[in-house]
Amino acid sequence: MWREIRDREAGKTRPNSFTNRIKSNRIADLQLSNCKDIVSPHRGSINSLQVDLTEGRYLLSGASDASAACFDIQRATDYEGRGLIAKHKCLFAVDKQHESGHKFAISSAIWYPVDTGLFITGSYDHYIKVWDTNTTQAVVNFKMPGKVYRTAMSPLATSHMLIAAGTEDVQVRLCDIASGAFAHTLSGHRDGVMTVEWSTSSEFVLITGGCDGAIRFWDIRRAGCFRVLDQSRSQLGRRPPILACSATNKVSISKALSVGQNLPSKPRVHQKKPAAGNGIKQSPLGRTPAKGPLRQRLHPGMLSSQDRATAHYGAVTGLKITEDGMYLLSAGSDSRMRLWDVESGCNTLVNFETVRLQTSKAIQLATTQDSSLVFVPCMTAVKAFDVWSGMTSMTFRGHYEYVNCCWFNSQDQEIYTGGNDRQILVWSPSRLIANEMDTGPAEDQDNWSD
Repeated sequence: MWREIRDREAGKTRPNSFTNRIKSNRIADLQLSNCKDIVSPHRGSINSLQVDLTEGRYLLSGASDASAACFDIQRATDYEGRGLIAKHKCLFAVDKQHESGHKFAISSAIWYPVDTGLFITGSYDHYIKVWDTNTTQAVVNFKMPGKVYRTAMSPLATSHMLIAAGTEDVQVRLCDIASGAFAHTLSGHRDGVMTVEWSTSSEFVLITGGCDGAIRFWDIRRAGCFRVLDQSRSQLGRRPPILACSATNKVSISKALSVGQNLPSKPRVHQKKPAAGNGIKQSPLGRTPAKGPLRQRLHPGMLSSQDRATAHYGAVTGLKITEDGMYLLSAGSDSRMRLWDVESGCNTLVNFETVRLQTSKAIQLATTQDSSLVFVPCMTAVKAFDVWSGMTSMTFRGHYEYVNCCWFNSQDQEIYTGGNDRQILVWSPSRLIANEMDTGPAEDQDNWSD
């Protein structure tokens, strides 16, 4: 740590490199916090966790006892152990006793992306509720056709206020907060939709994972999904940067020209011309010529051969897209983790080490800010995998029962996890330096008191 600081002061390390190194070191030192404690008011399993995206200060939780709670994770409400343990009690909670509360388990609790004045909850009672944080009153209600498994809002959206909802119904519904009505209905899945995720590179692209094992990409501005991921369609490893690809191509072309070789060219396919003299019109994606009933242009995601493609042998229980929007991580009830190249839609064949995942409910994945690690609830533990190699980097054990959700706070490099044991645990970097600095004055004070 001190050597890094000296190098930064001497100008040997650039500011961004220094910041990334410090964050990486802090993440490598994550352990169960002994100085921060979240006092959970929930009497059921914790199903959802999220820290607000504006200040990074307020933690929102949803539990199976139909309650949602909010915590201030930066300012403690009480201290114990001579001020060494910070207790964070909930600022407010809504439960069954509330006049507008949910009747059954809350499966998803998320913040409004640009303001902590609103938060959204989805429940097994078939309702999605939008809450005013200041008054803790439900201001908008959406009646869904079945249990709500997951809700999501785009962090990039500037032209819409849509909540994507995955329910036990086969259709994905988009709820408009501004109008209080359904804006879109996306049809394509053959079973319930267990998880939804908005793209981090486009406010109009939505990704859904269903109980039919399919992962579908949707552009909400047009009908039909435009991509269905197929686990048998693969490419090996991480895609090289665009600049590197173009540079290598230029070098290979220049070498071929210097040697005097002829560059490969595409052979021309001689098309038969009818009497009118026009060539036969080819359908998109190299399919059969468009004539008769096939003249209708089918969307790539709706072609019969691709429409039944599956990403997992079982339900898709978790999705997480990287910060740059280039890769997608998915978890399934087949206890498999997969990394997908979003641009090509290919399975990168990263072999994540042996994992055991829940099969009965959706799980919440988390990634670091640089997307180098993914945190996955694996039964009673949380494992951190290297995204590009699939190797287990760290294992966090502290819950007594299954872990359902986790959230990585990029500001403090902390992880918050919730499980069936009704507890919210905090995993923080070790505070060895702070402890050493604190022990000196404490010992002097004790000596003086004697």
